[in-house]
Amino acid sequence: MSGLFTDADDVRRRLDEVGHLVDDGTATALLLATLLDRPLLLEGEPGVGKTSAAKALAKALDTPLIRLQCYEGLTAGEALYEWNYQRQLLAVRLTEARGQELSDGDLFSEEFLLDRPLLRAVRHQGPLPPVLLIDEIDRADDEFEALLFEFLGERSISVPELGTFTAVRPPVVVLTSNRSRELHDALRRRCLYHWIDFPTPERTAEILRRTVPAANEPLIASTTEFIGRVRELDLDKAPGMAEAIDWVSALAALRVARLARDDIVRTLSTVAKSPDDRIAVVGALDALGYPEEARRP
Repeated sequence: MSGLFTDADDVRRRLDEVGHLVDDGTATALLLATLLDRPLLLEGEPGVGKTSAAKALAKALDTPLIRLQCYEGLTAGEALYEWNYQRQLLAVRLTEARGQELSDGDLFSEEFLLDRPLLRAVRHQGPLPPVLLIDEIDRADDEFEALLFEFLGERSISVPELGTFTAVRPPVVVLTSNRSRELHDALRRRCLYHWIDFPTPERTAEILRRTVPAANEPLIASTTEFIGRVRELDLDKAPGMAEAIDWVSALAALRVARLARDDIVRTLSTVAKSPDDRIAVVGALDALGYPEEARRP
């Protein structure tokens, strides 16, 4: 996959063209994932842009994005492949009606194979490799991680009835984790690794300018500073870029030109996503520079 990007600057430029800003570290991590043909594990707080980086990568390469959303109880059948039992049963009934018989080899053939995300990525036949996003791997069970080892190490999937499928064009694999639990060392060893921090205030402001063009500069500046300081509070969930974008969009829709205490309180549901976080933010407004006496008349 060495021809996908020329260097890290090329990664940044092409992701920028599709509306996604990344720093040098993230650009280099994405570049190395393509140059070395290694899965890339992206970790960071929720809302720092891990999933959107993978989506933007697929868009920049103009190649399909295949997404596997992980959750507790995710099974091999949902991630790798399944057999189309309804079609198999129909085939058996039709064959019996004709007075014939079907062998196991007839029933367990590619005709009845259902590709799930991992097998779909392996069997992709396009001119460029797809981007496979294994999203929130930390939400899956430990046992599911073990199922990934063969795929991550060899880009292949074994189907006992048919043999082993190996990718002709190995997918660009991006795994994301919010660190809700520790991942196996064996999985980490198979991946390149990059931690994504919250964007700098300058980058946050640039993202807001692009995504919320209705917001003026004073509003962007004040909300960017406020979000940065709120992230330093002891919250259950620090606001990420998604919350920042929602908040500025709400303020712009309410025609707020400059941030004031009343504006913060009435739109706080876009930033604080739990009762405890709301109480913490409201309780810190004085220290954050928005005292009670500064209410808008």
